[in-house]
Amino acid sequence: MTDGIAWSEAFKSALMLAVPAGVLCSGITQIGSSLGLLWMGGAAAWAVGLYFKRTRPGWMTLGSGARIGLVTGLFASWLAFSLNGVSLWVTRFLMHQGSQMDSSWASEVQTSLQLSQQMVAQMGMTSAQAAQSTQFSRAWMLSAEGRAGIVLSQFAAGAAFLILFATIGGAVGARLLAQPRRSGS
Repeated sequence: MTDGIAWSEAFKSALMLAVPAGVLCSGITQIGSSLGLLWMGGAAAWAVGLYFKRTRPGWMTLGSGARIGLVTGLFASWLAFSLNGVSLWVTRFLMHQGSQMDSSWASEVQTSLQLSQQMVAQMGMTSAQAAQSTQFSRAWMLSAEGRAGIVLSQFAAGAAFLILFATIGGAVGARLLAQPRRSGS
Protein backbone atom coordinates (compact mmCIF):
# COMPACT_ATOMS: atom_id res chain seq x y z
CA MET A 1 0.00 0.00 0.00
CA THR A 2 1.23 3.44 -0.94
CA ASP A 3 -0.80 6.51 -0.07
CA GLY A 4 -3.46 4.23 1.40
CA ILE A 5 -4.23 2.60 -1.95
CA ALA A 6 -3.71 -1.10 -2.70
CA TRP A 7 -2.51 -0.45 -6.25
CA SER A 8 -2.79 -4.00 -7.52
CA GLU A 9 -6.52 -3.96 -6.75
CA ALA A 10 -6.84 -0.36 -7.96
CA PHE A 11 -5.25 -1.28 -11.29
CA LYS A 12 -7.64 -4.21 -11.71
CA SER A 13 -10.68 -2.05 -11.00
CA ALA A 14 -9.43 0.76 -13.22
CA LEU A 15 -8.55 -1.50 -16.13
CA MET A 16 -11.86 -3.36 -15.92
CA LEU A 17 -13.77 -0.14 -16.53
CA ALA A 18 -11.19 1.72 -18.63
CA VAL A 19 -11.43 -0.74 -21.52
CA PRO A 20 -15.15 -0.21 -22.23
CA ALA A 21 -14.80 3.51 -21.49
CA GLY A 22 -11.89 3.84 -23.91
CA VAL A 23 -13.77 2.00 -26.64
CA LEU A 24 -16.93 4.06 -26.11
CA CYS A 25 -14.99 7.34 -26.04
CA SER A 26 -13.04 6.59 -29.21
CA GLY A 27 -14.06 7.71 -32.67
CA ILE A 28 -15.19 4.22 -33.68
CA THR A 29 -18.45 4.67 -31.75
CA GLN A 30 -21.01 7.37 -32.31
CA ILE A 31 -21.93 8.28 -28.73
CA GLY A 32 -20.72 11.88 -29.02
CA SER A 33 -18.04 13.78 -27.18
CA SER A 34 -20.24 15.15 -24.35
CA LEU A 35 -21.72 11.77 -23.57
CA GLY A 36 -18.25 10.22 -23.82
CA LEU A 37 -16.88 12.63 -21.22
CA LEU A 38 -19.79 11.87 -18.88
CA TRP A 39 -19.26 8.15 -19.45
CA MET A 40 -15.55 8.55 -18.63
CA GLY A 41 -16.34 10.32 -15.36
CA GLY A 42 -18.91 7.68 -14.50
CA ALA A 43 -16.52 4.83 -15.31
CA ALA A 44 -13.84 6.33 -13.04
CA ALA A 45 -16.36 6.80 -10.22
CA TRP A 46 -17.51 3.23 -10.71
CA ALA A 47 -13.87 2.02 -10.63
CA VAL A 48 -13.41 3.76 -7.27
CA GLY A 49 -16.62 2.18 -5.95
CA LEU A 50 -15.53 -1.23 -7.19
CA TYR A 51 -12.10 -0.81 -5.60
CA PHE A 52 -13.72 0.24 -2.32
CA LYS A 53 -16.05 -2.74 -2.38
CA ARG A 54 -13.18 -5.16 -3.02
CA THR A 55 -10.71 -3.85 -0.47
CA ARG A 56 -12.96 -2.36 2.23
CA PRO A 57 -10.37 0.19 3.40
CA GLY A 58 -12.82 1.75 5.85
CA TRP A 59 -12.58 5.22 4.33
CA MET A 60 -11.18 6.87 1.24
CA THR A 61 -9.99 10.42 0.66
CA LEU A 62 -10.94 12.48 -2.37
CA GLY A 63 -7.27 12.46 -3.39
CA SER A 64 -7.15 8.66 -3.38
CA GLY A 65 -10.30 8.54 -5.50
CA ALA A 66 -8.84 11.12 -7.87
CA ARG A 67 -5.66 9.04 -8.26
CA ILE A 68 -7.63 5.91 -9.08
CA GLY A 69 -9.71 7.98 -11.51
CA LEU A 70 -6.51 9.32 -13.05
CA VAL A 71 -5.24 5.78 -13.64
CA THR A 72 -8.60 4.85 -15.17
CA GLY A 73 -8.42 7.91 -17.42
CA LEU A 74 -4.85 7.17 -18.48
CA PHE A 75 -5.76 3.61 -19.48
CA ALA A 76 -8.94 4.69 -21.29
CA SER A 77 -7.39 7.67 -23.06
CA TRP A 78 -4.48 5.55 -24.29
CA LEU A 79 -6.94 3.02 -25.68
CA ALA A 80 -9.17 5.68 -27.29
CA PHE A 81 -6.13 7.45 -28.78
CA SER A 82 -4.86 4.15 -30.22
CA LEU A 83 -8.24 3.11 -31.60
CA ASN A 84 -8.70 6.50 -33.27
CA GLY A 85 -5.30 6.21 -34.94
CA VAL A 86 -5.91 2.66 -36.12
CA SER A 87 -9.37 3.64 -37.38
CA LEU A 88 -7.93 6.46 -39.49
CA TRP A 89 -5.23 4.18 -40.88
CA VAL A 90 -7.74 1.46 -41.75
CA THR A 91 -10.10 3.95 -43.39
CA ARG A 92 -7.35 5.55 -45.48
CA PHE A 93 -5.26 2.57 -46.50
CA LEU A 94 -7.26 -0.64 -46.16
CA MET A 95 -10.64 0.73 -47.19
CA HIS A 96 -9.05 3.01 -49.83
CA GLN A 97 -11.03 6.08 -48.78
CA GLY A 98 -8.07 8.45 -48.79
CA SER A 99 -9.40 10.57 -51.66
CA GLN A 100 -12.75 11.09 -49.87
CA MET A 101 -10.90 12.03 -46.68
CA ASP A 102 -8.69 14.46 -48.62
CA SER A 103 -11.58 16.17 -50.40
CA SER A 104 -13.55 16.45 -47.15
CA TRP A 105 -10.52 17.94 -45.41
CA ALA A 106 -9.93 20.41 -48.27
CA SER A 107 -13.53 21.66 -48.10
CA GLU A 108 -13.30 22.05 -44.30
CA VAL A 109 -10.07 24.00 -44.68
CA GLN A 110 -11.60 26.23 -47.36
CA THR A 111 -14.65 27.00 -45.20
CA SER A 112 -12.51 27.67 -42.15
CA LEU A 113 -10.15 29.97 -44.04
CA GLN A 114 -13.02 31.94 -45.59
CA LEU A 115 -14.42 32.62 -42.13
CA SER A 116 -10.97 33.49 -40.86
CA GLN A 117 -10.37 35.90 -43.75
CA GLN A 118 -13.70 37.63 -43.06
CA MET A 119 -12.83 38.05 -39.38
CA VAL A 120 -9.36 39.40 -40.21
CA ALA A 121 -10.85 41.86 -42.70
CA GLN A 122 -13.32 43.07 -40.05
CA MET A 123 -10.43 43.70 -37.65
CA GLY A 124 -9.00 46.23 -40.09
CA MET A 125 -6.37 44.26 -41.99
CA THR A 126 -6.05 45.08 -45.66
CA SER A 127 -7.31 42.50 -48.11
CA ALA A 128 -3.77 41.89 -49.38
CA GLN A 129 -2.51 41.14 -45.86
CA ALA A 130 -5.52 38.89 -45.18
CA ALA A 131 -4.98 37.02 -48.45
CA GLN A 132 -1.28 36.51 -47.66
CA SER A 133 -2.11 35.18 -44.20
CA THR A 134 -4.77 32.91 -45.65
CA GLN A 135 -2.42 31.52 -48.29
CA PHE A 136 0.16 30.64 -45.65
CA SER A 137 -2.48 28.95 -43.47
CA ARG A 138 -3.94 27.05 -46.45
CA ALA A 139 -0.52 25.76 -47.48
CA TRP A 140 0.25 24.60 -43.96
CA MET A 141 -3.16 23.03 -43.29
CA LEU A 142 -3.15 21.12 -46.59
CA SER A 143 0.40 19.82 -46.15
CA ALA A 144 0.89 16.31 -44.80
CA GLU A 145 2.71 17.65 -41.75
CA GLY A 146 0.01 20.20 -41.01
CA ARG A 147 -2.79 17.67 -41.31
CA ALA A 148 -0.94 15.18 -39.12
CA GLY A 149 -0.23 17.88 -36.54
CA ILE A 150 -3.85 19.01 -36.43
CA VAL A 151 -5.17 15.45 -36.06
CA LEU A 152 -2.56 14.62 -33.44
CA SER A 153 -3.40 17.75 -31.44
CA GLN A 154 -7.11 16.92 -31.62
CA PHE A 155 -6.43 13.38 -30.38
CA ALA A 156 -4.18 14.70 -27.59
CA ALA A 157 -6.76 17.29 -26.51
CA GLY A 158 -9.43 14.58 -26.43
CA ALA A 159 -7.18 12.37 -24.32
CA ALA A 160 -6.47 15.25 -21.92
CA PHE A 161 -10.20 15.87 -21.47
CA LEU A 162 -10.79 12.16 -20.83
CA ILE A 163 -8.07 12.17 -18.17
CA LEU A 164 -9.48 15.33 -16.58
CA PHE A 165 -13.02 13.98 -16.43
CA ALA A 166 -11.81 10.63 -15.13
CA THR A 167 -9.87 12.34 -12.33
CA ILE A 168 -12.94 14.37 -11.39
CA GLY A 169 -15.09 11.24 -11.62
CA GLY A 170 -12.71 9.37 -9.31
CA ALA A 171 -12.92 12.14 -6.72
CA VAL A 172 -16.71 12.17 -6.97
CA GLY A 173 -16.74 8.38 -6.69
CA ALA A 174 -14.66 8.57 -3.51
CA ARG A 175 -17.09 11.09 -2.09
CA LEU A 176 -20.32 9.33 -3.06
CA LEU A 177 -19.55 5.63 -3.48
CA ALA A 178 -16.59 4.98 -1.21
CA GLN A 179 -17.84 6.14 2.14
CA PRO A 180 -18.51 3.65 4.90
CA ARG A 181 -22.17 2.82 5.43
CA ARG A 182 -23.45 3.89 8.78
CA SER A 183 -25.98 1.76 10.51
CA GLY A 184 -29.16 3.64 11.36
CA SER A 185 -29.93 3.98 15.07
